[in-house]
Amino acid sequence: MPKLFLILLFILGFTGYGQTELTHSVYFDLDKSEIKPDEMENIIEFTKKIDTLRITSVNILGYCDDRGKDGYNYLLSENRANRIKDALIDHGVNRKIFVTIEGKGRILLENEDVKNLEEVRSKNRRVDVAVKMHRKPQLFNWVRADHVVNDRVYLLNIYFERGSDILDDKSITELDKLVADLNKYSYLHFEIHGHVCCTPLSFKDAVNRYTKKRQLSIDRAKKVHDYLLKKGIKQERMTFKGFGNTRPLEGAKDNFNRRVELLITKTEE
Repeated sequence: MPKLFLILLFILGFTGYGQTELTHSVYFDLDKSEIKPDEMENIIEFTKKIDTLRITSVNILGYCDDRGKDGYNYLLSENRANRIKDALIDHGVNRKIFVTIEGKGRILLENEDVKNLEEVRSKNRRVDVAVKMHRKPQLFNWVRADHVVNDRVYLLNIYFERGSDILDDKSITELDKLVADLNKYSYLHFEIHGHVCCTPLSFKDAVNRYTKKRQLSIDRAKKVHDYLLKKGIKQERMTFKGFGNTRPLEGAKDNFNRRVELLITKTEE
């Protein structure tokens, strides 16, 4: 296996757990809950960084500085939190995924004689936003518990006879390991993708030398599908497709493009 390709699979196989989190703070004038124009611009920039389709939850906490009565500050901090919620909704965040919208009231000073008192107070008149998102889809070399939709799993050590969809004995052993993982993570649904290499550019797929049909990538994907089905993986969890030579792995040698992958299509029952 090419060293660069090994490193790629190692990195993608070990990074990126199920969720990532982005945070942002919005600052307010004294006794105000209106969003200042420059802060609104910052909110817009923050939302541009977010793939709204990947958001799983939004938590918003509002605060005030240490002055004033508790009741007043709780109400003010709650109003600030709600203003930020409305601004996020206006810029594409689904209102159904807000988990917490809460006013926390005053942030007390740890030291009454703190230096830069006004600067500290101005930082305490704020709303904190925490957005959790599914991580971006990645390429892995084994099935794992925390897949997200559109993750790809490169099936290592799955080999076919040249020009055919016949699996060798080593590949059967690997497929049995795959069956065990798929039984363990029974909530995963997937599409089996077959790929080939080395065909002329005028042809998108290779010929299966046994059937004489130019659909080798489909045949290989179906062979894996049928084996998993025989071993008890439910039909409703999986489909299969062939892509011929149209989706080569960047930087990989030809033999690694004679491959089968799983595309994760669903991650819950």
